[in-house]
Amino acid sequence: MAEHSQFRLLAERRFGPFFGVQFLGAMNDNVFKQALVILLAYQTASFTTLASDTLQNLAQALFVLPFFLFSATAGQIADKYEKSGLITVTVAIELACMALGAVGLLTQNLALLLAALFLGGMQSTLFGPVKYAILPQQLKDTEIVGGNGLVEMGTSIAILAGMVYGGWMVTQAGWGVAGVAASAMAFSAAGIALSRLIPKAPAADPALRINWNPITETWRNLRFARRNRTVFLSILGISWFWFYGSMLVTQFPNLSKNILQADEHVVTLLLVVFSIGIGVGSLLCERLSGHKVEIGLVPFGSIGLTVFGIDLWLAGAGHLAHGPVALGEFVRDPGHWRLLADLLLIGLFGGFYIVPLYALVQTRSEPSHRSRVIAGNNILNAVFMVGAAALAIGLFQAGLTIPQLILVTALLNAAVAIYIYTLVPEFLMRFIVWMLIHSVYRLKKTGLENVPEEGPAVIVCNHVSLVDALVIAAACRRPIRFVMDHQIFRLPILSFVFRTGKAIPIASAKQDPQMMERAFDEVSRALRAGDLVAIFPEGRLSDTGELAPFRAGIARILERDPVPVVPMALQGLWGSFFSRKGGAAMTKPWRLRPFASIGLAVGAPLAAAPPEALQARVRALREDWR
Repeated sequence: MAEHSQFRLLAERRFGPFFGVQFLGAMNDNVFKQALVILLAYQTASFTTLASDTLQNLAQALFVLPFFLFSATAGQIADKYEKSGLITVTVAIELACMALGAVGLLTQNLALLLAALFLGGMQSTLFGPVKYAILPQQLKDTEIVGGNGLVEMGTSIAILAGMVYGGWMVTQAGWGVAGVAASAMAFSAAGIALSRLIPKAPAADPALRINWNPITETWRNLRFARRNRTVFLSILGISWFWFYGSMLVTQFPNLSKNILQADEHVVTLLLVVFSIGIGVGSLLCERLSGHKVEIGLVPFGSIGLTVFGIDLWLAGAGHLAHGPVALGEFVRDPGHWRLLADLLLIGLFGGFYIVPLYALVQTRSEPSHRSRVIAGNNILNAVFMVGAAALAIGLFQAGLTIPQLILVTALLNAAVAIYIYTLVPEFLMRFIVWMLIHSVYRLKKTGLENVPEEGPAVIVCNHVSLVDALVIAAACRRPIRFVMDHQIFRLPILSFVFRTGKAIPIASAKQDPQMMERAFDEVSRALRAGDLVAIFPEGRLSDTGELAPFRAGIARILERDPVPVVPMALQGLWGSFFSRKGGAAMTKPWRLRPFASIGLAVGAPLAAAPPEALQARVRALREDWR
């Protein structure tokens, strides 16, 4: 599997024009929204008698309400029709919304502005299922994480650029509001032109009959999404992130004005720092995940969201009241650097959290229903975001301050994370595997393109440490069912990983003949189901570091199911904390060398062969590795 930079996709027509359209759309939304929130926060009396805190959360609720009302219909439309044409239609609707918003800005008409906000949310509702469903049609499996990372990064930069531009322009005396109105319409027009360059993306289900009843179709979408438990819980995780982000970002204007005692330019700074964090985290996902959907990053992200959310509460709660502060003075004050660092890191870990979840939903959903699954995701996103606005209003009415609201959100994040990972232990299992490879070891991989993308195969590899299976699992994109000694299978902590990964424990005929027979039967069932099965044919952990003769078990497996064999060789683990060099494994803690270099070499698949031939191939791979 050649590892190319994800940025090359930007130069390709199958991705570049689509990226440009979604970039312009996200930027345009935020030019308008940022101008509006600043006007509502700092010139509230010109528009309404409502309290500023209530008005901010009301505006947020109006924007996300269409996701709840129209996502079910949008998902059906995206599955029924060709997607590049749908993108052009949705951008044309965006232009109409911006025209209405322009009139509202110029006349200071709150009703028109809120109507434009609601209709803009409806346009985003139509675009959402198309946006995420088109990626798996245009990208290869090895590009999905990189493509999603670029989309999330582009969205973050677009949000950043839109907020900076909209926040700056609306504060310009005399012509600023008119400039926002004209710019928003121009960006929409540019998006329409760019959308015409997107390659055709065929309809997933052109025979679909659209159910225009949003209530019954919403319920049907949610029921369909629940068929795949992992996908549904990933959707819940995505929706929770939108709850967390919405709760946080909606408070920025009043956090700046009422807590930090800063001017409107600081609102833009807070949003810029947060957006940069999400963009950087999203881009890092591809490198940290090794070009595969690495859900181990999700628990890592959720830990950061809680830790730095709590620290943001501490930084905000300890802020001393003072006179109004301009942007330059705010940045020069070291007392504000901690708060900015917290926002940056919340965004960074948010990128780690959200990109793998979106990629998981895209890759594990049935292609014919992918848009409707994503629509179901958008419905739940809307429910969670409206819930965030309602909870914020309720907590403010109960007397909580903005820093206290941030603390409540961070603590709720910890509770939700524990709940989801208890229901789907695969997330925690992959997190443990990912941490092993990114803290204890640095893994050099060669020949991973030799692992079949689909279909049954048996992996054979040398066995030098207790974590060999974890290293192989971390390197390969496909799930692997490992056959392993029942004693290793029961090791504390590692047992959780092995059980969650559906490893197959085996014993010798002398120890437990019934367990051995059950293991061979389970291997056969797994291969006939099209799974990858890995076995360490030496039959035991090495005491010398050298390759022992392969036992007859591998021959028995291949005689029963003659599938391709993928030879692998591990290097660098002998002498580690997890090996038996000089005695029992895991008894010499000084051998835990952070970021020690290890290697995994993968050879071309072989036809079923005698154990001696397979052993010779593994030995050759091990000696070839440098």
